[in-house]
Amino acid sequence: MSDRDKDGRTPTAQARTSPATFIRQVIAELRKVVWPTRPMVAQYFVVVLVFVLVMMAIVAGLDFGFGQLMFKIFG
Repeated sequence: MSDRDKDGRTPTAQARTSPATFIRQVIAELRKVVWPTRPMVAQYFVVVLVFVLVMMAIVAGLDFGFGQLMFKIFG
């Protein structure tokens, strides 16, 4: 497989896109995005919040357990 396109130029040698064309392409791509609804965002928020709380509880439990173990070993 070659790094050259059909014109024989390398990708870095191709003409650059103008800023106006870039903005038009970005807007066109954003119109294709399926944006989440408000209930979906609320549901995702709750799922992420519960996951973070569970992970915090696990880390806090491990921290407490290892701390107690160190006090028994060295204290």
